[in-house]
Amino acid sequence: MAPHVRALGDPRTDPWQENLAMTAPTGGTQPAHPEHPGRMDGVCNEFTVFTKIKPGEADALREDLATLADAAGDEKVHAALRQIGTLHDARHVIFDNDTRFMFASVFDGSWDTYIDDFAKTVVGARFDKVFSHSEGFPGVSDPGAKDWFLAHQEPAGVFVSAYPDLTVQQILKDQRVDEAFEEVLDTPEFRAALDNPANAELVATPAFQKLMEQASA
Repeated sequence: MAPHVRALGDPRTDPWQENLAMTAPTGGTQPAHPEHPGRMDGVCNEFTVFTKIKPGEADALREDLATLADAAGDEKVHAALRQIGTLHDARHVIFDNDTRFMFASVFDGSWDTYIDDFAKTVVGARFDKVFSHSEGFPGVSDPGAKDWFLAHQEPAGVFVSAYPDLTVQQILKDQRVDEAFEEVLDTPEFRAALDNPANAELVATPAFQKLMEQASA
């Protein structure tokens, strides 16, 4: 019997934060939902789909992928990805003499939520066009889309993340904090504060010294 999956666009019943709490802390473990066969490393999940390209449609798929690549710098796409907030990376590959197609990505948290969120954004519409060249694809908004993806998904033999304990949101926050701190470091007021004897005790603490070491690395 096929596993029960929610239809695209249904209300969330498994926020990705809850799913993260169910994951193991490191390397190559099975997902919290065993019916989703992708592997996990910390909070990161891999998702890889292999499909058959409809006869004679490889060139059309290639054109749609080129359009997708051109749109990668579009602010609407970036805004959609920020709205999704869980996608680390994605790859689209045509192979086997233009007969097969691979989509692979890395994301945080719940697989169901990940698929649902794509369907609700401009990214979903673009993916719908790309996957329309695959045999049997019902459409990203079709209730059977999740079952179709699961039927074409293959788990990685090995999956390793360089930062298994960091979600996309944590990485983006770290980037914002780093940029803000770098701006502070460049101000004369900060240099004056470092040289002020009144702050000597704070500057001498191991935590502050570590902060300065990391900032200059």
